Formats: sequence, structure tokens, C-alpha cells
Amino acid sequence: MSEPVIRVEGLSRSFGDLVAVDDVSFEVRRGAIFGLLGPNGSGKSTIIRMLCGVLEPSSGDASVLGYDVHKDPEEIKRRIGYMSQKFSLYSDLSVRENLDFYGRIYGLTDERLAERRQAVLELTNMNDRIDQLGGNLSGGWKQRLALACALIHEPDVLFLDEPTAGIDPVARRQLWDLLFELAAQGVTLFVTTHYMDEAERCTDVGYIFMSKLLVLGRGEELKQLPDVTPEGTKRIEIDAHNPSTGLTKLIHVRQVRDATLFGEMIHALVDDSYTHEQLAADLGTTADKLPIREIAPTLEDVFVTLTKNAEERHNSGEPAKTVRLESAIDNSEENVEEASAPSPALRQKHESTLTGRSTDGLLAVFVKEMSHIRRQPSTLFFMFVVPVMQVLIFGYAIDIQIENIPMVVYDLDGRQDSQRLIDSLVNTRKLKLIGKVYDEESFQRSLTSGRAKVGVLIPPNYSDSLAQGRQAQVQVLIDGSDSQVATTAQNAVALLGLNLSIGRAKSAATDAQRAPARDQWGELALPIDVRPRLLYNPDLESARFFVPGLVGIILQLVTLFLTAFAIVRERELGTLEQLFVTPVGRAGLVLGKLVPYSIIGMVEMLLVLTVMVYVFGVPIRGNLMLLIVLSALFIVCSLGLGLLVSTLAKTQVAALQFAFLIMLPSVLLSGFMFPRSEMPLPIYLVTFAIPVTYFIEILRGIVLRDADFIDLVPSIVGLSICCLVILTASIARFRKQLD
Repeated sequence: MSEPVIRVEGLSRSFGDLVAVDDVSFEVRRGAIFGLLGPNGSGKSTIIRMLCGVLEPSSGDASVLGYDVHKDPEEIKRRIGYMSQKFSLYSDLSVRENLDFYGRIYGLTDERLAERRQAVLELTNMNDRIDQLGGNLSGGWKQRLALACALIHEPDVLFLDEPTAGIDPVARRQLWDLLFELAAQGVTLFVTTHYMDEAERCTDVGYIFMSKLLVLGRGEELKQLPDVTPEGTKRIEIDAHNPSTGLTKLIHVRQVRDATLFGEMIHALVDDSYTHEQLAADLGTTADKLPIREIAPTLEDVFVTLTKNAEERHNSGEPAKTVRLESAIDNSEENVEEASAPSPALRQKHESTLTGRSTDGLLAVFVKEMSHIRRQPSTLFFMFVVPVMQVLIFGYAIDIQIENIPMVVYDLDGRQDSQRLIDSLVNTRKLKLIGKVYDEESFQRSLTSGRAKVGVLIPPNYSDSLAQGRQAQVQVLIDGSDSQVATTAQNAVALLGLNLSIGRAKSAATDAQRAPARDQWGELALPIDVRPRLLYNPDLESARFFVPGLVGIILQLVTLFLTAFAIVRERELGTLEQLFVTPVGRAGLVLGKLVPYSIIGMVEMLLVLTVMVYVFGVPIRGNLMLLIVLSALFIVCSLGLGLLVSTLAKTQVAALQFAFLIMLPSVLLSGFMFPRSEMPLPIYLVTFAIPVTYFIEILRGIVLRDADFIDLVPSIVGLSICCLVILTASIARFRKQLD
């Protein structure tokens, strides 16, 4: 007896209160075709997923080729092949491209890949379909392709989860012929199925029902179980004239314990005391006209009997018992020791190759939809939480009345009159003093960095000019990139200058012979000449403000949705699970997904910048290379957001909802449309957690204000922190296992 390559001891798996697999134990010998049978939902696929290392067992132990499923799942994945019950390869890739993809996943060199591709194509007879798209293949050929991909790296154990489900009988026969050929080559096959005829083809069989393994052994031995044909009974085949009518009569006869149709025959389990004559009489005929012969039980009889017994024990509260036929399992200590670690030859090989009214059914559909909604937390969240968020954002956070525009003052006068001017500017409530500067460079950098939107330059002779009756000039530089803010600031300082001048004129009116002030040519003039100057966008074109911000919003929208939908779509199609069974590393899987979309993001960035410059006429004043580098940082951050969404969403609908949840505050709270300074403090603080907030500042800084790296340090630091936090959370949640 060869050594076991799969050992399972007390393996269990629960999903909340649902026990999918309950205390299952068995062994599979090397080179065997082990068939795990059972009805749908009995736990077959769950067992395979645990043995393949993509589903963590709740309890118990298991090993494959000597590797523990708890400690060495990645080593197991390098040495096994997996074929899921649903076609989970890439429909938009050709046969060749699918094979090459999985060959590279396992680290095959180009030369070795070509050899293995040709070998599996000949084995599966797919040479003439090598350039056909996977999605265009028929069901049987899809299964052949899936088998070829599972064999590309020469696995020692091949797991096949209901491989013949949904294909025609001819294709099933051909697929099993391939499996027999593989078994003859020494490949161990672990097959799940619910087809009884396929169980007949397995060297060893286990039957699982309601998460419990009921029986384990060779097919012929299972048929000899006492429970299958109890003492005092026999199995017979009846060639009835009308089998359907005959079956209806027999199932009510006391001596008939079980009866079923088998083609045009009736197979029945009857008491030994039930004579041929009695049977014929019950069917309304005579014994000489009713051919009957005694037959051996089939595996279907075995499993039907065991299932009925298990249901009776379950209903009576008795625990299920596993019937083990020892001849099917080698329990010798010698073989257990041999299976405790992979063989040297195995290690060497794998180290080298890696109808009615229109309203009919309304109530039923209504109840169904309400059940869907009740069981979808994300839908409930969007129904009740998002509308509240929208009301709060539009009601509190968005204020089109501009106040508290950040202002810096460069006061070269420093006396009482200049201080009164500063106080008057603050008292307008339109401007907010965020600091004073004491040199020209700091004054200019406050504006180019975007820290201040208004800069007031008070000349050194301001107080002297007022005292001597000369017109005092004050320069006010206004950031015109945001036309709303700029217009408000411009009107505020102009009105203030006029009001201050009128006030001084009234105080001087007591002396009619004296003019309030004269300009440099001696003409009558207002005492205070406030001269606003619009920077960066002197014509106050709204496009120059909105278009750079729109670049950031579009870039996040594209990268976020592409990444989230790409990964979630793979999860829905089953291709992600197929990848989980391969030895591809988590970092390799994540980076392999993100890098192509990073390239797309950069192309998208250059495209929208081109449109901005040549269609909307918004020139890039700053360093283009700096803009590209920082855009790459933002793209990585947005891709991380998409990856995070993909770990939270299980369906594409849920991914759309989560992506919308991210985009809503990104548009409304990032400063793209409304000034952040006007938002209430709690919401203002939230804006710092939105990555596009920093990127919009970077875009407007470089594009409109010619800001350099030093000017943008606060935004760069904020964006970097967001990127680090999002990527860390995304990669931590992205596991190469099923939930």
C-alpha cells in the first residue's frame, strides 16, 4: 500500500452558526482516485478549499504532501493543481494565453513553459483550439482547458471540484478518460461529485452528508455493507410492462422496503419472504409473464440507504457515525512517517520548476425584493445613512457666502494708523488674518503656496502720508485662481478703502479750506488708496479654478472605479479564487493588479492635462515634472482606495455603492467646488482625511500659482500620509484566502 499524500483528522469549518464540515477524518493514498461524494451543500467544496490552503479550518488538522494546511498553505499551492466546479479561467484570453498565464504564475521558464504547454495541449487534444477565446469554448472544452491549466506545472495532487457538472455525457466520458490517464502517471486525484456513475470510477470513495462523513472505503466493499442489503432482504430487478404504474403499486406493499426506477426496470429491496408469485399478483400479472432477477446493490443504493439512516438518526437526536473500511486506508505507522514530509524527489522536482393578469405575482416579487434589501447591509446603509450625510453636507458644510478669507500682512509702517487699517480689514469678517510676515520672500511664498488668498502690503510712509494730507497707497494682492473668493476679497477691500476714506474726509470737513487728501499731482483724492491686484487669474475666469480641480476628481474617479471593479469582478467570476490556489504571492497579486492601472492613470493624467491646456486655455505655470511625480503619488493612493473597496465589497453593485460613498465627499468637501474655510470645524477637520483635498491644492498650486516643492510641502505630506494609511489598510485586508 502506498503512502497517504492527504491526511485529514477531525477537520471542521463553521461559518457563524452554520457548520459546513463537522469532524471529518480520512486519508488518500498516492496515485489513488479519491471520490468525495455528497449532495449539494454537504461540505465537499469547503473541504477542498481547506486542503488547498484558501480557507482556514475552524478546528482539526490536515496535511497535503506532508505540508500542514495551517502552517504551510503556500507550499501546498506550489505542488497541487485545482479545477473549480465553475469555469473560472479568463474568458477574454485565448487558450494559449490562459496556459501561459498560469505557467508564469508557477515560475516556469519560457523554454519549460513551451514544453508543458505542448504536453497539456496534446493530453487534452486542444491543439487546434489554441487561439480560440476561453469564453467561446463549449462546456466540455472549457473543462479541458481548466484541466490543462491545472496540469501546466505538473502537480502531484489534482483537486477537481465537480469537474463534469453541466457538461454533456460524451464530454464527461472523455474527461474521465483523461483523469484515468493522469492516475496511471502517478498523479493523485481528489474528485468531488454527486454523480453515482462517477463514484464507480473512483478507487476510494467517501460519502459526506449534512457536513458529516458517513462512509469511507472502496466501492465494491461499500456495496457489501450490512445496512445496504440487511439480513433477510434481497435486491431484485423487475422487468414490468408498465414500470411507472408498477412502481406506484409496489411502494405501498409492506414487504417492499425500497423501490425506484432504473431505466425501464424497477429496482427494489424486498423481504426474502416476498415470493415471485406475490410480487406478480401485486402488479396484476402472473409470475410467468414477469421477468425478475436478483441483483447486487449499486453505489447509488449505498448512498441512498446511508442517507436515509443518517436522516433517521439526526431526527432522533443520535450522532452520525462514520463507517470506515480499513482496506481502503493504510493506517500503518510506516506510511504515516513517509507522509510526514515531502519526498526528496518531490522537493527536487518542484524546486526546479515552479400566464394571466399583468399584476399576477406582485406580492411574491414584493416579498422577495424586501428580503433582498433586508439581507444587504450596504443597501440599507445607502438608503438611510447616505441621505443623512447629503443633508448634513449641503446644509452645514456648503456655504456659498464667502467669509474668513485667509490674509497675510506685510506691514512696513508698523505704527498706529497701519494697525487700525489691519483691524478694519479683519472687522469686515470677509478677511481673516493668519499671520504677519517681515520679508518680501515670505510674503510672496504665502501667496504662491496657497496658505493665504490675500496679501496686504502697507508701505513705510503710510502714516506719514495720512498725517501730511497726502494720499496713502496700500497694495492688496489677491489670489484670483478661485473667482468666488477673489471677487469677495476684491469687493471687501475696495469698500473698506472707500469707507475709511469717507471717515477721514468727515473728520477733516471742519476745515473747509483744507482738502481731505491730495494725490501726487496735487489733485483732490481719497485719503486712502487701496489698490487691489488680481494674481494668477486676473480675468477671473472660472475655468482656471475649476478645471485643475476637475483633473484631480476625474483621476480619482477613473482609478478608483477601475481597480475596485476589476478585482470584485474577478471575485464574482471565480477567477480570484482560482488565483488564490496558485503560489502567486500576495504582493505579486496586488502589484500585478495595480501597476497596469497605474500606467492607465498616468496616461489619463496626461490626457486631461492636454485637454486643460489646449481646450480650456489653462496654462501650466509651474514645474511639469513635479506635477507628474506628485500625480503618480496620488494615483497610487487612489488605486489603494480601489483596492480597499474591493476588500469590502463582494459584488459589483456593492463596489459601486462604496465607490460612490468615497466620491461624494471627495467632490463636495475637498475644496473642489466650495471653500473649505467656510465649513464647520468638525467637517473641516474631516476634509484632511480626503486624499483629493491635497491633490487639488497641488494641482492649483503648480498650474495656477507656479508653486514649487517647498510651497507644497504641507499638501505633499498630507497626501503621503493618506497614501500610506490607505495602502497599509488595503494590503492588510487583502488576504489570499476566502472569508
